[in-house]
Formats: sequence, C-alpha cells, structure tokens
Amino acid sequence: MTVENLEPEDVARRLAEGSVLLVDVREANEFALERIEGALLVPLSTFDPQALPDPEGRKMVFQCRSGARSTTAAVRCLDAGLACGSHMRGGILAWKAAGLPTLAGEPA
Repeated sequence: MTVENLEPEDVARRLAEGSVLLVDVREANEFALERIEGALLVPLSTFDPQALPDPEGRKMVFQCRSGARSTTAAVRCLDAGLACGSHMRGGILAWKAAGLPTLAGEPA
C-alpha cells in the first residue's frame, strides 16, 4: 500500500462534512502556536499506531507543518497493518497558502 496524498481543500471539505479525523503529528509547542480547528494532537515523537483513537467511521488523515512527518505517520500505520495511510499534502503551510483558517493559542 502507498500513502494517499490529500489536498488541503479536500481535507477542509471533509472536515466540514464530519467525514475526517484530522491528526496533527507536530509537537505540542507547534500545536499551541497554531492549529487547524478540529485537529487532534498526537506528536510523532511519541507516535504509536496501535494507540491511535478510533476514528468512529471517519477517514483518519495525518497533518504536520509541511507534509514530511505526516507521511512518516501514515507509513508507520500502513507498516503496522492499519488502514489509515492518508496525509494532507504540504501540511499546515499548504493549508494556509490555500487561504484556509487556523486557530492560534491552546485549545479550550
């Protein structure tokens, strides 16, 4: 299996529909500075594919700053035999370049 690359606009649409669980694999300090609304933080530094939450029927999509760490997370899942090998191409940088909104500060 190969990693599925999703464009930011597609991820944004799927988030709005509630069909995606977006998993941010950046570190907590990066997430605290800026994040995508609805993203769940699971840092790559402590990433365990077996400990991921149940996506409850949604597609799990990984996201990071530029796309490198999210690709790594997706590959680790595929290597572990899990069917969650999707990531957002270009990360939060591409998300912002597409004019999509981010949130600043710690989640409430």
